[in-house]
Amino acid sequence: MKYLILIGDGMGDRPIESLGGLTPLAYAKTPNVDFLAQDGQLGLVQTVPQGLSPGSDVAIMSLMGYDPKGVLTGRGPLEALALNVPLSQNDLAFRLNLVTMEFGEKNIIRNHASGDIPSDEAKGILDTLKEKLPLKIGQAIHQGFSYRNVFVWPNAPDGLADVPPHDNLDKPIDHFLNDPAYRPIAELVRASWEILADHPTNRDRLKRSLPPANSIWLWGQGKAPNVKSYLERWGLKGATVSAVDIIKGLGLATGLAPLKVPGSTGTLNTDYEGKVKTALEALTANDLVLVHLEAPDECSHQGNLQDKIKAIENFDALIVGPIIGGLKKAGYDYRLIVACDHYTPLELRTHSSDPVPFILYDPLARPMETPPPGYSELAAKNTGLFVPDGPALGRLLFGPEKE
Repeated sequence: MKYLILIGDGMGDRPIESLGGLTPLAYAKTPNVDFLAQDGQLGLVQTVPQGLSPGSDVAIMSLMGYDPKGVLTGRGPLEALALNVPLSQNDLAFRLNLVTMEFGEKNIIRNHASGDIPSDEAKGILDTLKEKLPLKIGQAIHQGFSYRNVFVWPNAPDGLADVPPHDNLDKPIDHFLNDPAYRPIAELVRASWEILADHPTNRDRLKRSLPPANSIWLWGQGKAPNVKSYLERWGLKGATVSAVDIIKGLGLATGLAPLKVPGSTGTLNTDYEGKVKTALEALTANDLVLVHLEAPDECSHQGNLQDKIKAIENFDALIVGPIIGGLKKAGYDYRLIVACDHYTPLELRTHSSDPVPFILYDPLARPMETPPPGYSELAAKNTGLFVPDGPALGRLLFGPEKE
């Protein structure tokens, strides 16, 4: 038996007036996932446990069949794992975003990703920060992908605030910088401003009317997780296909090998064909493959409705459809889940904790007694199928764990 988990990050949303009261997921043309919903099991799953923030690390760990509560302390250590950055017991790992800040009487984050700055341009920024930022002994910057990087802080102060930049777009952030619980981090953030203000890379980006990477932002801090692998829980060997380090880190933490797709970008313009080809090839030597598409979430953070619809349609036409075709051609017995990890409502431009629509599809299993009209938030709610957490979803997909 082969297993797949196909994730369209942040696809969930709320009804939008300009779409006639539909959500982007309900409005988008998605014949492949609609077929799977009608011929499989459609319902809602609670991916964000009560008391946890609706980050992709939490939500995707739930979709993987795990309980993130008491295990995950932040996305920083997962991304460190993906970058092969060793962490000691005393190390706190942060996500370091390169952001675009508007400075003035009130300081405002205008872009949490510096316009998806390419990695080669980010390298010049990070090299300068490594040289000039007033780092303490043991503190270190590690380059990741695009704007997503890692900062390691040995023996960091307790109780530091975690402030995701994408939750605070176009809002003054001075109250965070002045908060005693964020102040040790704020010292580094403020120090980056003068260093990056006239950086050659930023001068060049401004000439091209691109957002400058004129500030760092540290968040998502935590310590290395310790969880059982898929091999230990279900006897499964597997891999991940994703552009973003957090998915690679989650995979490594649970025993899944990260696979490289050179043209994978984490944006709307990614190598869909390469993702599909890599995933199908991986199934020849693995039991499980997780395929993740970041684009719907990024479009949501940018507040771009039309791009979000396009990202959802691409997920259906360029990921789900070809993978189903490849599975049929290979003649595998298979089961899969299609889902979003969390909502990223366009009206909020950040994540929410709503239960998300998921499809459990097995071509040999019977469909629901009353097939739904397709794959959407409302259709999933109306089936009445509700899965309370990640472990329950794991049992639905994989069966009982090993004794």
